[in-house]
Amino acid sequence: MTVPTHGLTLGYIMAQMTMARRLALLPLLLLMPGAAVAAPLARREVLPNGIVLLVAERPAVPIVAVRAYFRAGSAFDPPDAPGLANLTARLLTRGTATRTGADIDRAIEFVGGSLESDASRDGITVSLAVLKKDLSLGLDLLADVVRRPSFPEPELARTRKQIQAGIQRSEENPEAVAGRELMRLVYLGHPYGHPADGTRESVGGLTREQVVGYYAEHVRPDAAIIAVVGAVTLDEARKEILARCGDWARPTSPPPAVPTGSATSAPEASTIARTLSQTTVAMGRRAIRQDQPDYFPLVVASYILGGGTNSRLFFRVREERGLAYGVYSYVSPGRYGSAEVVGLRTRTAEATKALDIARAEMARIAREPVGAHELDAAKAYLIGGFPLHLDTSAKVANFLVGVEEQGLGLDYADRFREGIARVTAADVQRAAQRYLLPEAFAVVTVGTPAPVSGAR
Repeated sequence: MTVPTHGLTLGYIMAQMTMARRLALLPLLLLMPGAAVAAPLARREVLPNGIVLLVAERPAVPIVAVRAYFRAGSAFDPPDAPGLANLTARLLTRGTATRTGADIDRAIEFVGGSLESDASRDGITVSLAVLKKDLSLGLDLLADVVRRPSFPEPELARTRKQIQAGIQRSEENPEAVAGRELMRLVYLGHPYGHPADGTRESVGGLTREQVVGYYAEHVRPDAAIIAVVGAVTLDEARKEILARCGDWARPTSPPPAVPTGSATSAPEASTIARTLSQTTVAMGRRAIRQDQPDYFPLVVASYILGGGTNSRLFFRVREERGLAYGVYSYVSPGRYGSAEVVGLRTRTAEATKALDIARAEMARIAREPVGAHELDAAKAYLIGGFPLHLDTSAKVANFLVGVEEQGLGLDYADRFREGIARVTAADVQRAAQRYLLPEAFAVVTVGTPAPVSGAR
């Protein structure tokens, strides 16, 4: 797995583009609160049919970013059809009742904009970016693909092959392989346990009938969040969205629910044999969401453990012993679950030694209070280290969808900063004792020989 930088709302952003990118981006948005804002970041309204509209007015920014997000991600995939949400999302822009996929591509490219769709664990997102003068055209296209997709058979067959090819390529990436297997072990019996892209076999069996049914059930106004960011006012955005989606009727039945899954089982160890000079090790366990009291202490603990070049794991495993090419830890929260992940990549001959040191450091942060300097440095980094993560309309739109999806509120940036600032050494130790003890972690090894006992 690629070592991530630090994140806020993984339910949306991990969302999850390709499998490797999803894993890499899980903690990205936690860095965003470093950007100070003098006024509310956005304004929120709920339209009559249930659409949540979020508008961030940025008068000096000529590009308008729009996100239409639906609670329809891979967590909703039927047990016998993993990958259905992803295939449905990919097909949204490949044809409508009035436009072919090529027509859509030509129209958006003519004005220098972009229109894309993808699925994460928690949702399907259609992303639009256009100049303000072309916003009307962009919203016409967005509304068309969201409300009137045709799912043509030729496009379905082509997209299905593209997804299968991507899954096949990912089999050559040890980090992607480890990440998929780790999520299966961490989320046994939970909807997050299967890969969002599905498998080659499951994707190959998906039909147009299944796609049409999935779309009809899940893409609906009362499960939608629309974020508009740029040189547009709330009144303008409301008028434009209502003109295109105001007559979109809310279904009489409630939105589908995601089962929370079974309780965590005893941690397992799994070895996936590969003839490689390097070994990838990934460890994980279920953790807590952002709305829980110990979330901020766990973020700080995880950062001190393996969040960057000043972390304990980086120093002990890589700098002091030269045993790892990469080593990291992070919290990966989503709408329906959360995980703590620790990982490393090392020479195969040194894998056992590197893993033992990593486990020892996990136990130490739970056993001994962290020092004041170490704690203050971690908090300073998390609060103010990355003030530019809200510097584009696209990033702001992603952030808005994320905090709305997670139910965190538009003031979450400020509350995050305040929450991190309040974390004490005792808080860090308590969170580490609950969520970082190594014996509670599932372990996946990709390579040979396996550095863990009990592997199957």
